[in-house]
Amino acid sequence: MQIAYIRVSTLEQNEQRQVEAMQKYNIEKWFIEKVSGKNANRPKLQEMLEFVREGDTVHIHDFSRLARSTKDLLDIVEKLNGKGVALVSNKENIDSSTPTGKLMLTMIGAINEFERTNLLERQAEGIAIAKKNGKYKGRKPVTISDFESRYKLYVSREIKTKTELAKQLNISRPTLDKLIEEHTS
Repeated sequence: MQIAYIRVSTLEQNEQRQVEAMQKYNIEKWFIEKVSGKNANRPKLQEMLEFVREGDTVHIHDFSRLARSTKDLLDIVEKLNGKGVALVSNKENIDSSTPTGKLMLTMIGAINEFERTNLLERQAEGIAIAKKNGKYKGRKPVTISDFESRYKLYVSREIKTKTELAKQLNISRPTLDKLIEEHTS
């Protein structure tokens, strides 16, 4: 079976570019989610990993959509390989079912992680300079007037998932997680 895993980082981002890039593969099952890639515990990713069977092929737009670190990428590929599932990256044009594909996958994962680490370092340096110059104010705190009532609905399972709760509150999942952490501490 041809399967696609599509991910964008926030609710505001649009996944259509990735969907269109996958059309040429005759995808039979789609797993699409709007959540940050820094955490491997993503609902649709986990659902996809449970769904796939031997002989399936999972298509992704690029490796950064699947994982943000080499370790996570290789863990996911190992799970897929253990089930006899191939992974094909559209952008990198790599098929993990081949020896060359496995080698390239490891190298690209390391490069992606290196780039992400450098980006975060540059970002931290820029913030430090802005703070030093009194220009960095930080993010504005998020306040939601009906958070308490909606959160109670989530706790009582009237709202089934955090994703659903985030959509109702019109915020991203990471923002919801921060609000829940603040609320419960």
